[in-house]
Amino acid sequence: MASGMMVAGKWITDKNKQNQSGEFHEIPTTFRDRVTADGTSGFKAEAGRYHLYVSLGCPWAHRTLIMRELKGLNDAISVSIADVILGDKGWRFSAPPGAIANSVSHAQYLPEIYLKADPKYTGRATVPVLWDQQTQTIVNNESREIMRMLDVEFGELATQKVDLYPRDLQRKIDETIDAIYLPINAGVYRSGFATSQAAYEDAVTELFESLAHWETVLSKQRYLCGDRLTEADICMFATLYRFDSVYYGHFKCNLRRIIDYPNLWNYLKDLYQRPEFKVTCNLDYIKRGYYMSMTDINPNRIVPKGPIIDLDELHDRNRFGT
Repeated sequence: MASGMMVAGKWITDKNKQNQSGEFHEIPTTFRDRVTADGTSGFKAEAGRYHLYVSLGCPWAHRTLIMRELKGLNDAISVSIADVILGDKGWRFSAPPGAIANSVSHAQYLPEIYLKADPKYTGRATVPVLWDQQTQTIVNNESREIMRMLDVEFGELATQKVDLYPRDLQRKIDETIDAIYLPINAGVYRSGFATSQAAYEDAVTELFESLAHWETVLSKQRYLCGDRLTEADICMFATLYRFDSVYYGHFKCNLRRIIDYPNLWNYLKDLYQRPEFKVTCNLDYIKRGYYMSMTDINPNRIVPKGPIIDLDELHDRNRFGT
């Protein structure tokens, strides 16, 4: 969802990055420091020290919000929620309905936060961002690593003692997050931003082959890694939640809807109906964000009224036990 990037500390607008075959490639994140429980990394897990910059529309940022809720870290880690529409100057924090202003600095746009951390920064100014108020810098802007830090390193500060990365499942969780990343999490973007028929068809074929695989897996167990909710489920949820309302039409991922997969659909409803997931979800915000921000693929910025989706209807996942 980025309409521009920074080059040597200056903001420029550009197209999404494709190679000559029309494939979409994300620019790697660059802030990769870590918060640790004991502080040996230079960033100690402390209540009130860190701030999270997110957009409710971004699936990568959504992961971190869900983890923050599941762990009960709301009082320990503050948050700013960007405006609905991503503009030419990047994510803005002006606090219209559904958003939360930037409470830790006077910066109005996210690129200003990146400049505070590195005046010569080159790269995307993306969410999520984990900001250290003590040293006034970005600790990390990689969603998977932020999610893991909230889960593990902030454990002593968590009011909800739930472990989403249990020791006996760690290898399986990492393998599962890797397995769904390229074909599903990134696959919808690879489909939607493809600029050649071949690149689009490769991406969308991979996407639906992977969805079919996980439909089979979820016919035998409640969660991606077995009988316990894990980080992998958070990563899958953020994409599935947006699929029928955004990716199916906006990104041309239209072979099937998630509602057409009995197990994926009931799995999605199961997760959504948990209070910690539901409170982070705002479908109106998400739809407006995608359809009104991405003018390259929706130049008239028309937001569809549908589809009608009832994620609160009964699911069948209790058949695997509670």
